[in-house]
Amino acid sequence: MAMFVLALVVLVGWKLFQGSQLTLHKFGWRFLVQSDWDPVNENYGALPFIFGTFVSSIIGVLIALPLSVGTAIYLTELAPNWLRQPVMMLIEMLAAIPSVILGLWGIFVMVPWLRDWPFPFLKKTLGFTPFFQGPIYGVSILAAGIIIAIMILPIITSVSREILRSVPDSQREAAYALGATRWEVTRIAVLSYAKRGIFGATMLGLGRALGETMAVTMVIGNRPEIAKSLFAPGYTLASAIANEFSEATTEVYLSAIFELGLVLLLVTIVTNIVAQLLIGNFGVGKRVPAGH
Repeated sequence: MAMFVLALVVLVGWKLFQGSQLTLHKFGWRFLVQSDWDPVNENYGALPFIFGTFVSSIIGVLIALPLSVGTAIYLTELAPNWLRQPVMMLIEMLAAIPSVILGLWGIFVMVPWLRDWPFPFLKKTLGFTPFFQGPIYGVSILAAGIIIAIMILPIITSVSREILRSVPDSQREAAYALGATRWEVTRIAVLSYAKRGIFGATMLGLGRALGETMAVTMVIGNRPEIAKSLFAPGYTLASAIANEFSEATTEVYLSAIFELGLVLLLVTIVTNIVAQLLIGNFGVGKRVPAGH
């Protein structure tokens, strides 16, 4: 049964590779570095989608990471026992919300609010940088990054909490014995010990962010271009597949969509393998006995 799971992943990859044969032979590596996406002239390039995927995912991780780690630290080290479980249940409920519901909330509530308040403020205060210049549409790469942050926050929080709980009590006791304050114990004895595992948890969240589809599709703007401004619309690999698969009327067009899926699959697999290796090396769930 374990080999069946592995075989399923291999078969999915093989099917995507088969479907990508036309564009692999026609464009080769140029498919990954070209910016044109022109179905009429059958000229395809994945660079705008790769750019939008990574930029929106990185924005989401940068927003979610401090919130997630801060929440995990509070629930593990500071919160009273009666509060820990209810808060964790609320965080897990956030993970259970379907992405299409978050997308609807994003397009009807979050995007208008961002367009009217935070985005003009960012443009006014940070407009001297190229990242916060240009017209404000509301739907944008930055909006997609924010919705991704909401979706991956429960994942990073849950894994980081388990990692912090797995830190041996002897680490904390040794720091207290040396006269450290509560915050110093958390910062020096706990976070320094758990930093590799937290990084692995972040990579798991990044893996989820890279493949997010519906919520991102509804707020990113779906424009295949590379722009410096975070206020500009963008496109991701998953959004392009969801939007354009039904419109692929030619064999080359369909092959280009399959190759986008192949690229996304490879990126996601590599990201998750790195995360699992880091978390496995840290030894989540393995408590070290005191004195060892």
